[in-house]
Amino acid sequence: MTDAAASPSAPTPTGTDVAERLDALPFTRRHLRVLTGSGLGWALDAMDVGLVSFVLTALIAQWSLTGEQASWIASAGFIGMAVGASLGGLLADRFGRRSVFAVTLLVYGLATGASALAGGLAALIALRVIVGLGLGAELPVASTYVSEVAPARMRGRLIVILEAFWALGWTAAALIGFFVIPASADGWRWAFALGAIPAIYALIVRWSLPESPRWLARRGRHREADAVTRAFESSPALQGTPRRHAPVGSAAGAQLADRGLRALWSGEFRVRTGALWIVWFCVNFSYYGAFIWMPTILFAQGYGLVKSFGFTLIITLAQLPGYAVAAWLIEVWGRRVTLSVFLAGSALAAIAFGTATGEGMIIAAGMALSFFNLGAWGALYAVTPENYPTSLRATGAGWAAGVGRIASIVAPLSVPPLLAAGGAPLLFIVFATFFVLAAAAAWALADHRGAALDDR
Repeated sequence: MTDAAASPSAPTPTGTDVAERLDALPFTRRHLRVLTGSGLGWALDAMDVGLVSFVLTALIAQWSLTGEQASWIASAGFIGMAVGASLGGLLADRFGRRSVFAVTLLVYGLATGASALAGGLAALIALRVIVGLGLGAELPVASTYVSEVAPARMRGRLIVILEAFWALGWTAAALIGFFVIPASADGWRWAFALGAIPAIYALIVRWSLPESPRWLARRGRHREADAVTRAFESSPALQGTPRRHAPVGSAAGAQLADRGLRALWSGEFRVRTGALWIVWFCVNFSYYGAFIWMPTILFAQGYGLVKSFGFTLIITLAQLPGYAVAAWLIEVWGRRVTLSVFLAGSALAAIAFGTATGEGMIIAAGMALSFFNLGAWGALYAVTPENYPTSLRATGAGWAAGVGRIASIVAPLSVPPLLAAGGAPLLFIVFATFFVLAAAAAWALADHRGAALDDR
């Protein structure tokens, strides 16, 4: 802490002062550290979720699982994620973003490593629930954390870049799936063992990243908030120059977090909460229904294990340009337009993939689905925390993600009966319908492109 911050005679900084100073900053080296530190945790999360899609294909053959049993392995993690996302947001608003972020990484990292030792279906399902508890809490907390330190004029872009780390993690999972899982009968165990890496990373992130200064100020810890903000101000600029932003929505107000879930459905927030829950539910249903089962669907269509994994790896690579385009457009078109356009593109790509014949069409349609769907995810994570004030932000983002996880539980369980009823065409038409519903609901969200966050 600086001398000025520690001096008894120095004026006590306010939450409004901290917010204005953060929004005025250029992109600094310290911002880069927060972004990469949070992003690496995000990538490791994605690697864990992605690994399940490849492990499922191997276990169906090795353990002679039925489609229903395999569905429960996929859905078990999402049961934990639904609970974790809801509780994680509440805990982050009460105890801080950084601490909850680190604990969630530790929980799911250890449980993923333990999954490598599972001797049967029941044990693996139980461990996947524990993995989900940590994973579900981490994602909304991380996006809230980064949004609160990012300057207003580039906040949306930085959140999409944060989400782009998901593509790196999913690509790592695809590489492990392609090279490690088919290599031996215990390949899937080695894949889960690699997922234990986040447990080590959690110990590092707990001590290396600062707490959100907005959260500190909101909790009355103004001198700590000032010290963290000064560290950002003294950090070398990597892009842009300092600017001034008029304070928006920074009135003192009551602690909305004290009202818990009721505050999300108050007159001020009920429309955006309802819209967010619809979007999160629909996007989760289509994304996890499609991508968790994609290697298995390709394998069932007659492509070998290695070939189906190879197709999935190529399709996964299209996620990165999807994020890149969304990161640019979100500060040009705004949040609502970008989100709805990418969701509409996802719907068209889903129909194309479900009706594709031949290797070229499958890969092209799958890449389009990756491009649009993951670009939509980036926009969704950017717009969600902006729709709530600081004292309610992690709670709002966490409950939206938690409702979405209900869909991610239902989706893998729905795939086998839908495939039996109408094959891949029916399955992906259903996914496309959910994307369309999400695109429509997105227009009810508040768009805060370039505006200061509400620091109540």
